[in-house]
Amino acid sequence: MQRPVILGSTSRYRRALMERLHLPFDVQAPEVDESALPGETPAALAARLALAKAQAVAERFPEAVVIGSDQVADLDGEALGKPGDHARAGAQLRRMSGRTLVFQTAVAVVCRATGFVQQDLAPVRVVFRELGDDAIERYLRIEQPYDCAGSAKSEGLGIALLEAIDSDDPTALVGLPLIRTCRMLRAAGVDLL
Repeated sequence: MQRPVILGSTSRYRRALMERLHLPFDVQAPEVDESALPGETPAALAARLALAKAQAVAERFPEAVVIGSDQVADLDGEALGKPGDHARAGAQLRRMSGRTLVFQTAVAVVCRATGFVQQDLAPVRVVFRELGDDAIERYLRIEQPYDCAGSAKSEGLGIALLEAIDSDDPTALVGLPLIRTCRMLRAAGVDLL
């Protein structure tokens, strides 16, 4: 008998990615404080939060295999989070114009009943093209990416903001690195095929 699988996330993007696996799963809010610690790098923040989310949900559902994930946009060592509104999204995109960022996407899989804990980081290097104010405003009106790290919704019109993407796990940019997630689920005993 396979253990239940839970995605510890409120992200609609992560839910949509998990649905690609055709694996029955539940979704639970992790209820974790996502504030950065003093001096914490974007990669360390993403890794810590992914694990904290998985552990928080696993504490409530110890028999389940729980997936936690987090993404932080890294602009020269500065963490850019979800903008939350139009003005902040515009400011983020103007800062990212013509620059290279790394989207630090972390995933963790935890099962308390078996003591299983694995986590990994899937950095995605993204080169933004030069963006004028009109292009930024048009993009923001259409996509409203206020719940996306760095305001970049690459699975939609946000792809037009980019010059290049460099990653070994293409779904990592959307928010859940499925190659790594599948590897961890198999290691936790979840039969994907």
